[in-house]
Amino acid sequence: MRAPGPLLGLLLLWLPGKEGEHWGFVQPSVVTQSPSSLSASLADKVSITCQASQNTDTKLAWYQQKPRKAPKLLIYAVSRSPSWFPSQFSGSGFGIDFTLTISSLKADDIAAYYCQQDHGLPPTVFGQGTKLEIKRSDAQPSVFLFKPSEEQLRTGTVSVVCLVNDFYPKDINVKWKVDGVTQNSNFQNSFTDQDSKKSTYSLSSTLTLSSSEYQSHNAYACEVSHKSLPTALVKSFNKNEC
Repeated sequence: MRAPGPLLGLLLLWLPGKEGEHWGFVQPSVVTQSPSSLSASLADKVSITCQASQNTDTKLAWYQQKPRKAPKLLIYAVSRSPSWFPSQFSGSGFGIDFTLTISSLKADDIAAYYCQQDHGLPPTVFGQGTKLEIKRSDAQPSVFLFKPSEEQLRTGTVSVVCLVNDFYPKDINVKWKVDGVTQNSNFQNSFTDQDSKKSTYSLSSTLTLSSSEYQSHNAYACEVSHKSLPTALVKSFNKNEC
């Protein structure tokens, strides 16, 4: 008599206890990766660690994922690397403890890095990832303010956009004022990823209003505060002026 599918699955999991398992059901594998973020200067040596809850032998891989790109295999079988990746990447470890090392950091190495265990249950488990940032000297932002287009004014909703370009570090504060009154809502900030050439950040801050609300006010200002600036940088326009 054949066991039903679900029952067969349970029987397969009901295994004698051994290292990394409870007696009875197999303990799910967990992979802990650290640090979650890392900031280092060009030419620095950096390391990312990965610890598995079960002995993985040599079934451990590392992946690199650049912004808006699919992950690429960086290291497999703990220390082996595909021929297309540069030699500054290396992997080491055995059993449960593993390390990815970048011997000399380059601007092109800006990415997120993930370890992946291919052993146990479930069969493939990823670490939570490490986001790598290039550390550089402080950079002052440049700020540009854009009025709504004439086409937008004919619709029900308008956007006033403040572009803040090429700053470092990433921490920055953008404040909107309408007729001198600070706006606590109706705006949204969107950051870019760190630029691989300049190692700077940029953001777009968009203030969204109804057409009638926009028309009922005159003075619009975007105020940017950053550690590289001695005082806040303000860009503004008066709607009623040409």
